[in-house]
Amino acid sequence: MTDIHHALVLNLHQPTGNLEDLLEHNEWEAREILLALDRIPRSLWAYEDVGRVHLAISGTLLETLNSTDFQRRVYGIVDCGSLLWHLQNRKIIDILGTGYYHPVLPLIPPPDRAEHLERWLGIGRHLLWRKNFDGFWPPEMSFSMDMIPLLKRMGYRYVIVDSENVEPLTPMRWHEVRYRPHTAEHDGKTITVIVRDRHLSDAQESGMEYDWFAKEVHERTKLCDFPPLVTTATDGDNGGWFRNTAETGNFWGSFYRELMEQARDGHSDIKPCFIKDYLKKHGAHGKVHIKTAAWNTGWHHGRGFVQWTGSQAQKDALARVFDTSKAVHDARWNAGELHIQNPELDYELENALWHLLRGETSCNFYWGQAWVDRCHEDLDAAWAALDRAYAIDPRLEQTRS
Repeated sequence: MTDIHHALVLNLHQPTGNLEDLLEHNEWEAREILLALDRIPRSLWAYEDVGRVHLAISGTLLETLNSTDFQRRVYGIVDCGSLLWHLQNRKIIDILGTGYYHPVLPLIPPPDRAEHLERWLGIGRHLLWRKNFDGFWPPEMSFSMDMIPLLKRMGYRYVIVDSENVEPLTPMRWHEVRYRPHTAEHDGKTITVIVRDRHLSDAQESGMEYDWFAKEVHERTKLCDFPPLVTTATDGDNGGWFRNTAETGNFWGSFYRELMEQARDGHSDIKPCFIKDYLKKHGAHGKVHIKTAAWNTGWHHGRGFVQWTGSQAQKDALARVFDTSKAVHDARWNAGELHIQNPELDYELENALWHLLRGETSCNFYWGQAWVDRCHEDLDAAWAALDRAYAIDPRLEQTRS
């Protein structure tokens, strides 16, 4: 009997200030989110021999959990310091790299993509005590082929993409496309592609029983003449299935515990695994092209990024992102070319870049008119910082568009 390898991936993201705002105005929702986060390592402690989960944690969420003021406010709910410590348990948790402010990467200027990734690596290495991260989780699973050279430069070995966006270049059957790692190449750089099963992930998000999952997985992989890798990926801190505080009414107590028990007792050939371990043993096969798209959310399929670009207000904000990005990066470049050494100027240029990156968070666009003003507020702050930089050294004025 060939083992079926199951890779569980959970995305954890809260935008800047969101948990603090919920504590003030909707404390119960904040409690549910915090307890959902804390439940992850606690659910796996008794199953270090078989439990495996990949976590992608945004920089903004890590920043919040590491804040001494926030830790003090929520200490009676969750001990954030202990939670950050428990997330370092490499027996049960593998951390995936991601973008600091959780942007839809193909929708933002390429220079900003690098800034998001570099900043996340800084906080990820510092708080999670890992020097290297094998896998990359694109926020919203938003991917375009031109991201490959950047991911390779940052040291990533593989990237996770949605099954609906994979186009085989090497002849392969349906189950080979979905349940085997592949390679994708752009501009001479190659990365391994891990395919998320959209259908099974939808079930994971909404709630499923182990028996249904086992039958579905066996049916989908029955023609595999290779060890299949079934990857399911969803948010891990949103929705009642993950937030439910009743032990047997959430993902961990109702579904994943039975999966681990069955794997431990040898009653099932579905084995939780780390993707890096699977790749080490079985490698990748076949070449693919990944369509520029994201994962499905709600009633949206992810193609065309309609969730983030569907309204004129969203389009206008994204256009302003590009204008602001050009001004910020031009100013920083010119300051370097002119060899300007001025701490006050450095501060304002860094301030402008910080607000630009924060304004690009996917939530600002996903919620449309409700949150798009938050993007403009950060872009306003970025331009204000640029104006102060221009005042400090008028030679930078040439960067104004």
